[in-house]
Amino acid sequence: METGRVEAFSDGVFAIAITLLILTVDPPRHGRGIALAHELLRLWPAYLAYLVSFLTIGIIWVNHHTVFRQFGQVDRTLLFINVFFLLVVAFIPFPTRVVAEFARSGDDRRAAAVLYGATMTLMGLLFLVLWLYGSRRLLRPDADQREVSGITRSFVPGTPTYAAGTLLALVSPIASLVLFGALALFYVASSSLFARA
Repeated sequence: METGRVEAFSDGVFAIAITLLILTVDPPRHGRGIALAHELLRLWPAYLAYLVSFLTIGIIWVNHHTVFRQFGQVDRTLLFINVFFLLVVAFIPFPTRVVAEFARSGDDRRAAAVLYGATMTLMGLLFLVLWLYGSRRLLRPDADQREVSGITRSFVPGTPTYAAGTLLALVSPIASLVLFGALALFYVASSSLFARA
């Protein structure tokens, strides 16, 4: 099977997941006796969670296309790996909302950051499995080996860094979320490098 149908289906899942992220930002409630401007400023965790998750899903989408551009075809195993990968991508809006709601509240903040980190770690692991399986069995005959090696190297820090960020959440949830944001920026840069390769 050619990759076009897989990419089209995946694009639909990415589009829905990234659209659902805006639901993580709830407008302030009326009648609390506090100025709207103050209430809008208090929503900073929701804005930050939205931004990091939007960037992350956007980068995953870009890199998903980069990865599938290397494949000449797909097989049944890759289809199922992709389905499980997309299952986690579609789940990202939920931990994003949890982080947005509980980022300011003590122990709940820790649990929210661990949930977010565990989701991102699983997503990174499944994306790595998808790439490793496809790059060993389904590469196009004319695939540029420098680009293939570059993609493989870019996957190396992902899962361990997400796992480290998840563990860091047990000590400092805010530092953990900052690390996840930094990882998103790393993948923006590495994705740009692939585009020039």
